[in-house]
Amino acid sequence: MNNKPPFLPFALPEIGEEEIQEVVDTLRSGWLTTGPRVAQFEARFAEYVKAPHALAVNSGTAGLHLALAALGLQPGDEVVTTPLTFCATVNVILQCGARPVFADIGNDLNMDAAAVKAAITPATRAILPVHIGGLPCDMDAIWALAEKRRLHVVEDAAHAAGSRYRGLPIGGGRSDAVAFSFYATKNLTTGEGGMITTSSRQLEERMRILCLHGIDKDAWNRYAEAGSWFYEVVDCGYKYNMSDIMAAIGIHQLRKLDAMNARRAEIAARYDHAFSNMDELETPATRPDAFHSWHLYGLRLNLDRLRIDRAAFIAELKKRGIGCSVHFIPIVLHPYYRQTLKLEDTACPRAIGEYHRMLSLPIYSRMTDQEVERVVAAVEAVVRDYRRPVVPVTETGDVLEIAS
Repeated sequence: MNNKPPFLPFALPEIGEEEIQEVVDTLRSGWLTTGPRVAQFEARFAEYVKAPHALAVNSGTAGLHLALAALGLQPGDEVVTTPLTFCATVNVILQCGARPVFADIGNDLNMDAAAVKAAITPATRAILPVHIGGLPCDMDAIWALAEKRRLHVVEDAAHAAGSRYRGLPIGGGRSDAVAFSFYATKNLTTGEGGMITTSSRQLEERMRILCLHGIDKDAWNRYAEAGSWFYEVVDCGYKYNMSDIMAAIGIHQLRKLDAMNARRAEIAARYDHAFSNMDELETPATRPDAFHSWHLYGLRLNLDRLRIDRAAFIAELKKRGIGCSVHFIPIVLHPYYRQTLKLEDTACPRAIGEYHRMLSLPIYSRMTDQEVERVVAAVEAVVRDYRRPVVPVTETGDVLEIAS
């Protein structure tokens, strides 16, 4: 008889009957693409993050690209960003014809402000910070650099729905634009999708035109009773608009976001309590000036105290039915970017060093207490089985012989 517990996946969305019924109502309404529910979602999200303007898009990647394109990035421009991020952050810079320049990370895994300062050149046009795992970057330092050098700031907040910096929600600060992702694994999900916020009416209008083929504003409304068949293409745009089906889910996800993030925080606190006194492990960094939304719980291994590497550690957790992931393989290690950008082996040593010892544990709001304890027990078991023996030394530093 097989008593093995079911596999616990790395991430699962929390979808309730409210979202399901809203999607059904949307399907029955006959309005499936960008329409009234998108407008409602935009308004509520802008209110939530205290931003004057919000534009719903079909992915966080689309939001980042729209912002950079609307700000007029072009060949020859440079954008300073982090090496520890998903490839989308870098792809959108390249797709604008600009060049990404990497500033190494600090102990909290976010881009280090001193490294950002050192990376700025006369060609730098923008800074693109990424709030890794839901922990906000040191935005005051980044904004100060940007203001001094007259640079744009576009935040990649794919992990940061519900995060706050110095009491203000991410999305409502001093940056030119902030892009969120609503992918299936995110704290707030619409399956796919995203949102971009800004305080600039001019930038919002520019992004809204580029978002839908470059058609003049309110193009989505031309099939409604009050709309007009006439439209004009005023720029070469993209197909980045969100559908009402996606927005129908997002409206109710947003209402539950704070509660879902609170559950994530409970899970993170349990993990911290279990792992903080284990010398083989390093728990995620936090800061008093930031509210962590805990999109990720990034555990770091002290490999000098273990007899296995990170890959083997993850394999052992998988044997015990626990799904894990790694966030992220540094950009400077991917062959395309190494070749295209001619990156040196010595680029961003802190990011590369941390990469080899990091893994992400399951953390999502629908996890039960029993499932959380399964993760804790599995991590503790792997550490116990593969702990490196402590070699005793004398007061003079001489190694004592260990009896076999």
